[in-house]
Amino acid sequence: MNRILQPGSSAGSAFSSLRTPRLRFLTGLSLAGRSCALILLASALALAACPTLAAQSNSVQSPSAGQAAPATPAKPAQTIPPLKPIQILLRPAEPCMVKNTGATVAATGAMRAFSVAGLSGIPRSAGTTPVITKVCMPRVPLINWYARFMDGPEVKPLTPDEKGWLAMHNVLDPFNLLTITGEAAISVAANSHSPYGPGVPGWGRYTGVSFTQDLTGEFFGTFLIPSLVHQDPHYHRMPNASIKSRIFHAAAQVLWTQGDNGKGMINYADLVGFAADDAISNLYVPGQQTRFSATASRYGIGLATAPIDNYVTEFLPDVARHVHVQIVIIQRVINQVARTENTAQ
Repeated sequence: MNRILQPGSSAGSAFSSLRTPRLRFLTGLSLAGRSCALILLASALALAACPTLAAQSNSVQSPSAGQAAPATPAKPAQTIPPLKPIQILLRPAEPCMVKNTGATVAATGAMRAFSVAGLSGIPRSAGTTPVITKVCMPRVPLINWYARFMDGPEVKPLTPDEKGWLAMHNVLDPFNLLTITGEAAISVAANSHSPYGPGVPGWGRYTGVSFTQDLTGEFFGTFLIPSLVHQDPHYHRMPNASIKSRIFHAAAQVLWTQGDNGKGMINYADLVGFAADDAISNLYVPGQQTRFSATASRYGIGLATAPIDNYVTEFLPDVARHVHVQIVIIQRVINQVARTENTAQ
């Protein structure tokens, strides 16, 4: 039976007079509390009605017993691939890293202990952050100065630009510059009455002439002539051949070498380059004999001593494996001494 509010009665008295069992718990609550309770009750009823509505919708959509189900294309069964285990890649700990980490942990703990003990001069915040401590440094890999001799150059034709860069690299190589300056100092000190003069000025003139000769030789022998005749300016080693074969190979490279296409050809860089280098040296080298006989003699000596460079390149890696001494500079020293001996003729 519906309860009708009497005129002059309040909302609180109306709620208090309700006798419906479900709303009996609202008695004694304030107006705000009753409103919240009603909202919660309505929400609970809505949630309870959701499964019922879903079941009804499924029953409406499902075909009856007398009706044939609509033909629907069968979907292929989808196979869920198994989950792969997560692999955590951990970097192997190096001995130096372990030592530094242990030292950092020990230093941090010690500082924290000193701070808790209240020692004078130790801040209260000491040890709250890691105290980075390094007791060793990781090893720096050693430079293998002999790597360029081990397997020889790659089988790849060089462009003229690359041959030019190779010539510039050979001239500006630190070993080459050290050899030029050192050999000039020794020569001037041994003979102060040479055309270059004594002291530092003589050493400077000797160094400039030697550097110019080396620059001219690289220009003709590594860049210009190999670019014109398509010659490979590299020396190709034969590390797996017999000693006799390697000796003959190094000597024969002066006359017969390899082209950019990998086939054999005449070594124009040495045969023509030595002559051009010597002819240009006649224009500026002080004290050099310029007559034809002296020039021809220097040219012959240059060809005869040219295999020395090849021998050093061919056998130096074998010596380095057993001696373990960095003697690459010997190659530059021998080249420069041979060039100087030729100039003195």
